[in-house]
Amino acid sequence: MLWRSGELRGYDIAASDGTIGTIDDLLFDEAHWSVRWLVVDTGGWLSGRRVLLPPDALGRPDGAEHRLPVKLTRAQVEASPPLESDLPVSRQVEADIFAHYNWPPYWESDLGTPLSYLSSGGLAGGFLFPPDAVRVPAEPAAAGSKPGAEAARRGDPDLRSIRAITGDAILASDGEIGHVEDFLIDEAGWHVRYMIVDTRNWLPGRKVLVAPQWIRDIDWADGRVSVGLSREQVRTGPEYDPNRPPERAYEKALHGHYGREGYWGLF
Repeated sequence: MLWRSGELRGYDIAASDGTIGTIDDLLFDEAHWSVRWLVVDTGGWLSGRRVLLPPDALGRPDGAEHRLPVKLTRAQVEASPPLESDLPVSRQVEADIFAHYNWPPYWESDLGTPLSYLSSGGLAGGFLFPPDAVRVPAEPAAAGSKPGAEAARRGDPDLRSIRAITGDAILASDGEIGHVEDFLIDEAGWHVRYMIVDTRNWLPGRKVLVAPQWIRDIDWADGRVSVGLSREQVRTGPEYDPNRPPERAYEKALHGHYGREGYWGLF
């Protein structure tokens, strides 16, 4: 099921022995557009302290109760490394959290195809970033070093805040089409499947979906997202109804309109 990130923000986080706080933000990896962390505001419980929780700890969101269960105890969360500041979150902080919960880091086990791979011809018509943005594999670790130690020493500029990107302008190949209103998150794997684009200044009252695979470039500093679609394609494309989660039939029509393969047939 696809969930709006704006809806998830504010959900109670329910540990096995009580509530620990609410979702304040989601951090995703821009190479895969996968949610890597939930930023949880613990409120009065831990004097306003924020903590990071990985998707591996999450259960299924409960829309009726506005809560998200986690497979942790309050004591485990209380003893976890705190989030000392905003982005960027260093790889060392991530490594410390995974070590605390005794879970393998995602960068050691993630075998998913980076979306940047699509720019090198991995998917016909699936242009995302220019070819020189494709990441080069890291050199082998030095003899005697611990696995992941070098990665843990580096900062991680690839983590992005969904809250921070909301409101960014969306540019088609021939002009602006609107701004990012929200994101749709797939609870299966916690992937960002779509940006919800509000076209109010161009097509009043109309909202459309744009998949990460259709992005050509992102200017994080200026808050601009460029997509490989024309304004006419967007104008004639299937409209998104925010009052109902998109069904697979709608998604197939959406991808078919733009001549793009669906994510359900790729990975």
